[in-house]
Parts: sequence; structure tokens; C-alpha cells
Amino acid sequence: MPTPAIPVADVTELVSLWWFAYDQGDFATLRELLHEEVHFSSRSDTGDAPYEESIRCELTGAEAVVSWQSSHRMVSPFPIRHFATNVHVTGVEGGETRFSSYMLVTKNVNGAPKNLTSGIVSGSVVAGPRRPVLRSLEVVIDFMDALPRFPEGGETVLAGRPVSGTSATGNTGAA
Repeated sequence: MPTPAIPVADVTELVSLWWFAYDQGDFATLRELLHEEVHFSSRSDTGDAPYEESIRCELTGAEAVVSWQSSHRMVSPFPIRHFATNVHVTGVEGGETRFSSYMLVTKNVNGAPKNLTSGIVSGSVVAGPRRPVLRSLEVVIDFMDALPRFPEGGETVLAGRPVSGTSATGNTGAA
């Protein structure tokens, strides 16, 4: 893979700052972290989570993204914590560095953190006037039940459907 236009440490810093600013309701910082023509989408992995209407969006433009994020944040619990983990570069094209990461979300219940959800976050980063900025961001929230991915001698199964071209003989999927 070519050298990233934006170093992975800067990508990690940007993704972490994005979630921290969101959690704190710091919408001015969220705006600074976005490219003018950013593309943002959010949904569940199944497309039919009971709260799908509140998480699903497909937006273009920094103002539209900040407006949606602001409205979404104002009806979410506080404190809430989004953790970006395993941030890694997945590709480089021109001045854009693509990345993926896991997301874990918690809130406090009876004085202790409680897991709310997890998911996968993917996107791209480009150089901005003062720091790298998000050019695209896709949030896919986990909703489907976890099942064995590699049934013994069978195909990979995702969302209850086999994925062609994959198999793992001898692996029962048991942890």
C-alpha cells in the first residue's frame, strides 16, 4: 500500500477527537473536523433495528452533518462515550487516506459503565486548512446477533446467509 497522505497517527487523532467532541456536544469542533463537501451516513448492519429511524441518515455537506449530529446528540444520554479502537488505514488514493475502525459506545447506569452498542466506522481523511479533516464517514451499528462465522467445514455465514468463496474446514466456530 502506498504511504498514506495523512499518517495513521493523525487519522487516529482525528477519529478520536470526532467522537470526543460529539460526546461533549462540542458542535463547533465537529464542524472544524469536516470537509465542506463531507459525505456522512449512519445505519444499522441489518437495516431494520428497532431504532433505525433515529440512526439512519445519508448526508452531504458539513452544515447538514453538523445539524443532524447536533439534533441526534441532544436526544442522547449524557454522559455517553464513543470509543474508536483499531483505527487503521485501508487505502490511499491521491490526497485521500481511507480508514476503518471499531466503535464501542457506553453510558453510565447505577454508577457503572454499560455497553450500549458497537459498530464499524469507515471513512476518508484529507488535508484541511489547519489539520486533517473528514471527507467521508460511514457508521454501521451492530444489531444482528453474533453467530458462528465458520461452521465446521462450511462456508462463512454473515447475517444468516452463506458468503460464497470462503470456507474453514475443522473450525467449529466455538470460542
